[in-house]
Amino acid sequence: MPSRISSWFVLAIAVVLLALVPRSSRAFGEEGAFNPRILLSGTARWEGARTTGPSRWSEELVRRTSAPARLIPTTVRADAPALLAEPFVVWAGETDIPPLTSREVAGLKRFIALGGVMFVDDFAPEVGAFGKAAKRELTRVLPDGAPVPVGPENVLFRSFYLLRRPVGRVEASPKLEVIMRGGQPQVIFSSHDLLGALARSPNGTHPFAVIPGGEPGREQAMRLAVNIAMYVLCSNYKDDQVHAPFLMRRRASEAR
Repeated sequence: MPSRISSWFVLAIAVVLLALVPRSSRAFGEEGAFNPRILLSGTARWEGARTTGPSRWSEELVRRTSAPARLIPTTVRADAPALLAEPFVVWAGETDIPPLTSREVAGLKRFIALGGVMFVDDFAPEVGAFGKAAKRELTRVLPDGAPVPVGPENVLFRSFYLLRRPVGRVEASPKLEVIMRGGQPQVIFSSHDLLGALARSPNGTHPFAVIPGGEPGREQAMRLAVNIAMYVLCSNYKDDQVHAPFLMRRRASEAR
């Protein structure tokens, strides 16, 4: 009997200690956690003031929804096998880019075929060089997929918050553009510099002003980011969280 009491005591202590672990820490590293990975092609490197944007994206998702997210998002190259390990990437930049290599095109084709979702963020929509180049290269990946504009009726504007238009560092088109597969957005184009609005310096200040709109505009940008994350994690917000391989298989089957 003493040994049984001792076992229950140890179990009770373990439960108490587990309850004391912060939710975000438990979510970090979980399989299926949202990971806004930065996609790199060619000789591109991930650097600059916007590098804090993906971690802010994860932090806001966890804080506002309790959904799991990786608080230190990673980068991944377009031709790396790791691209296929998770269902979401962010392809972002502000200038023209060199053509994708054949290996990069093949990797992205495989990623899309498995049901992966890509978010394309133009840091300089006033010029639009990156957005145009990304669309040019993605026609090699999805030759049958043409971007179409979507507004508040689309799931991206309704997956968690009800939004009327996309917002980022700058006000641009009142709609997002998407490439649809199986009736669902699989490539999402933003001409609003979303990561610029999310970026935050170590001292808590924002390196980029949101124009127009100021801080209320930044809040709308965060809400759009949360909606995109919830869309990636769940086809329906009320569904339970599932892991990435299942999500990718399901999206792939829906796209056929």
